[in-house]
Amino acid sequence: MSTFEPKIVAFCCNWCSYAGADLAGVSRYQYPASVRILRVMCSGRVDPVFIFDAFKHGADGVIVTGCHPGECHYVTGNQNAERRIEDTMKALDYLGLGAARLRLEWISASEGQRFADVMQEFTKEIKDLGPSPLKKRKTEAE
Repeated sequence: MSTFEPKIVAFCCNWCSYAGADLAGVSRYQYPASVRILRVMCSGRVDPVFIFDAFKHGADGVIVTGCHPGECHYVTGNQNAERRIEDTMKALDYLGLGAARLRLEWISASEGQRFADVMQEFTKEIKDLGPSPLKKRKTEAE
């Protein structure tokens, strides 16, 4: 049996959660190396197309992280993100990928330990789900 190590794409808000990821690194808080961080200016700027594209290119899970509600540098960006993620989760269920492969979290710049904990927890959840169904379909087609 092979050991499955999930590929996770993390879209992190520049102002809060990306700084939280930086703090996690500087503080040497451990989180899986399979998490690939993409900095975005605001979680509200993460278009569902970006999420679907991540899955298309081999991600097993996608997490979007941003400022806590009421602390967004773009006032309503994280509210927009919440609506988009809810809709995208419904679409993932409809398409057979499963909403559990997508997650939204609020992480501030001072929460380095929380960033590491969330990444560990999400990676474990994705590990329990197994590889993305898109990978299975691709393998079957070959």
